[in-house]
Amino acid sequence: MGNKRKTNRVTYLLLSIAILAVGFAGVSFQNSSPIKPKTVEQFTKEIAFVADTQAPLWIETLYLASNHNELATELLFNEINDRHPLSFFILGDIVGLSYSNSSWKRMDLYLHTCESNGIPVHACLGNHEYIGEGRKGEMNFQKRFPDHVNTGYVKVEDSIAVVLLNSNFGSMQVADTAKQSRWYIHTMDSLDHAPNIEFIVVGCHHSPYSNSKIVGSSVEVQKRFVPPFIHSKKAKLFVSGHSHNFEYFHREGKDFVVVGGGGGLHQPMVKPSNRIPDEAKGYNPMFHYLTIKRDGGHLMVCSHRLKEDFSGYAEGLNFVIN
Repeated sequence: MGNKRKTNRVTYLLLSIAILAVGFAGVSFQNSSPIKPKTVEQFTKEIAFVADTQAPLWIETLYLASNHNELATELLFNEINDRHPLSFFILGDIVGLSYSNSSWKRMDLYLHTCESNGIPVHACLGNHEYIGEGRKGEMNFQKRFPDHVNTGYVKVEDSIAVVLLNSNFGSMQVADTAKQSRWYIHTMDSLDHAPNIEFIVVGCHHSPYSNSKIVGSSVEVQKRFVPPFIHSKKAKLFVSGHSHNFEYFHREGKDFVVVGGGGGLHQPMVKPSNRIPDEAKGYNPMFHYLTIKRDGGHLMVCSHRLKEDFSGYAEGLNFVIN
């Protein structure tokens, strides 16, 4: 298993190198019309999450099957505007090549529509934000999400604190990695003692646990981010992406959900005998997003899946966190 996992990750690295060589010439956009602003009378009490909304790069389609991925992303943003959550969080890999201005063309329309409808959109950095010209990619990202802090920041909605972290350790300065660790530990402790906070959700791009055959689990996230999450009395949910799947793990009394269904190419899983036990029990829609909402002393969690005929989204797996 170890050699196969290493081979898959080497393949993924070679893909990234090849992407640098081709630049963004191969990126194409669907002809479907951009979403239009909708009139919404009031906010829901939900907070929405998704990861990996990037349009597939042509070289990726040589290895993984596409399925109207850009249309799926457009429908997802239509759905978000219809639901009108309190906030919408995108956990990295917003576009295929962040340094390329043309890669942001359609995403800018989606983000503008959310802004016009009064839906705050927050994000954290993924690996695609660093592919190619990493410095420019991060700058393009920061322009779209000016409240973002690349060493961690927090947003609060309806007594739920969402802590967003940068899991791109290989692209960070050593000093910034240390700064983020100090900030994270201090922030989790402060939120645990804050009377106005009932739940804490931690989010980053790379998943601490995943059965993806392409990317697998992040040992660095397990080491750096998971222990403070486990030790926090109010931290209940860890949300991540990178794996283009829906995955749900329950470990050490805490819940971990992978929400990489925003539009990237669906990734195969390792064979069942080698998988980390998944609470989703076979539920793995190609495209999906997550909502959470507070209900008294409970956190209601629901995955919303795109129907196979692309006619809209439907409720999928849901569960309650106490």
